[in-house]
Amino acid sequence: MSRVASVAGGPYAPPAPARTLRIASADGARLHVEVHGPEGAPAVVLSHGWTCSTAFWAAQIRELATDHRVIAYDQRGHGSSPASSACSTTALADDLEAVLAGTLAPGEKAVVVGHSMGGMTVMAAASRPRFAEHAAAVLLCSTGSSRLVAEARVVPLGAGRVRTWITGRVIGSRAPLGPVTPVAKRVLKYATMGARSAPHMVEACARIVHACPRAVRHAWGGVLAALDLDHGVRELRVPTAVLHGAADRLTPSVHARALVAALPHCVGLTELPGIGHMSPVEAPGPVTGKIRELVITYVTGSTPGTPATPGMSGSRSTPVQAKEGA
Repeated sequence: MSRVASVAGGPYAPPAPARTLRIASADGARLHVEVHGPEGAPAVVLSHGWTCSTAFWAAQIRELATDHRVIAYDQRGHGSSPASSACSTTALADDLEAVLAGTLAPGEKAVVVGHSMGGMTVMAAASRPRFAEHAAAVLLCSTGSSRLVAEARVVPLGAGRVRTWITGRVIGSRAPLGPVTPVAKRVLKYATMGARSAPHMVEACARIVHACPRAVRHAWGGVLAALDLDHGVRELRVPTAVLHGAADRLTPSVHARALVAALPHCVGLTELPGIGHMSPVEAPGPVTGKIRELVITYVTGSTPGTPATPGMSGSRSTPVQAKEGA
């Protein structure tokens, strides 16, 4: 049973899956996997970020599952996936490969979506055979490949050694987050969300993040602090779109620009003004719309039964020319 004390109603209440699976990764770690939507529909695979769970994708799952087969899984130690002593980018890649192999038919293609650490999971798996077999296109949401601590702006200081040192201690903290209180929600909102985020969005994110065990948060925080997946970006040769919030303090826009510059086959950059790090929760329409757009372009070639309009008022999407040789 999930440890997530999720919201009980509204757009961020986790939908009930059509079925659940336990899939073993390469080292035997057991992953909680949910499958939503009709069998035979075009597939979308969702990989969530640090301290989150499948509940983070509630809005996307609810919308997409009308005419897509949506596969979401809990990263090891998160949600309903048991903790493991193996915390590394290799483990992240192993887990994604296991989920792809365990839920998709041989040769079946899917759009793979990664938010934050989920995007880093995709970068880590970019050169893996099963990823190449199953990934038709990728959406990287609010993520980066390196220098996460140095570039983060969650500590209100100018860039430099002091801010980097304090940020590293915050990300790697062993301190419990405690209950979801008004103060806790204000702190979470400042660090991870845009200033205009609605209270119900902040509530949903706080409940998900606070449900993550502190030992798991600390272990994966150490992995993120030392992250260097620049080589993985260069190996990500499938069509890849990048989406980020202009008000993101955890992975600011410098990361999105670096990804666009390094990706062999970047098919667009979408910037969401006023949106912070939790883009799938803060801007569910644009994120879901971009996923649908990638499915139509790279999986089905035609509009699914229940179309969604990509983008939102004020968002900016910039096409990027694919690099030669991609």
